[in-house]
Amino acid sequence: MPDINLFNHPLVGTPFGTVFDLCLILAAMAWLLSVVTREYSWVDRFWSICPIIYCLIVAASVDFDVPRLNLMLILVSLWGVRLTFNFARKGGFWKGGEDYRWGIVRERVGELRFQVINLLFIAFGQMLIIWLFLAPVHLAWLGRDTSLTWIDGISAALFLVFLVGETIADEQMWAFQQAKKQKIAAGEEITQPFIKTGLFAFCRHPNYFCDISLWWVFYLFGVAATGQWLNWSGLGFIILTLLFILTSKLVESISLERYPAYREYQESVPQLMPFTRIGCLKVRNDNGTELLS
Repeated sequence: MPDINLFNHPLVGTPFGTVFDLCLILAAMAWLLSVVTREYSWVDRFWSICPIIYCLIVAASVDFDVPRLNLMLILVSLWGVRLTFNFARKGGFWKGGEDYRWGIVRERVGELRFQVINLLFIAFGQMLIIWLFLAPVHLAWLGRDTSLTWIDGISAALFLVFLVGETIADEQMWAFQQAKKQKIAAGEEITQPFIKTGLFAFCRHPNYFCDISLWWVFYLFGVAATGQWLNWSGLGFIILTLLFILTSKLVESISLERYPAYREYQESVPQLMPFTRIGCLKVRNDNGTELLS
């Protein structure tokens, strides 16, 4: 792919620099489409596809002759296919498939503020986050003469473990929601309106935990290529982690409004870290006083 070079930046002349310029173009496209269609899930539709394209551009720049880049491309492609499938079966790619959370945010902040959020965060912010958490690909390109190491093997194995965990969590959520819809259609009473079984018994957002973890692991490929344990590509998984924390808080505020019993789930099950008490709310006694859990 020829260099785009929208403007002069430090990565001009590198394949990941071309990816950066493409990222800005796609962000502008997502924003324009959201303004025209009044749907704000265009970045959601790009989210699972762009990483594959970005890794493909970098791997193709060296004629697929770097094993580490090829491995990273395969892993990201597996992740992207899984996410694309899950998003598609929920109707996310079709008209009217906007994520319901954007409508709630819009109601809470008002139209003017939401349009600012749409431009700065939903469109450009999120697209740049995608580019950032893929930055280890650039490190792997810089260290393309470095042979595969044990770090690559561990990284690939853990990436697959977390990918399987994320897939299982999505399947459990899908099965729960489908069963719930069937009960509603049949006029049956819904005794358990939210899922808290399977992987959801260990943390309230196992799919988020696995997704965060696999991008933390992805960072290690850059370490293996360059020998630099601390490098700027780590900004990607750090910002992504913060994004998931904020997203989980939004999701939980919605769940708590709909289902008061969700509070008990929050008190007993950690938010993101399984086998810990991190993110568990304080337990209330009968008088409403909060106690340490």
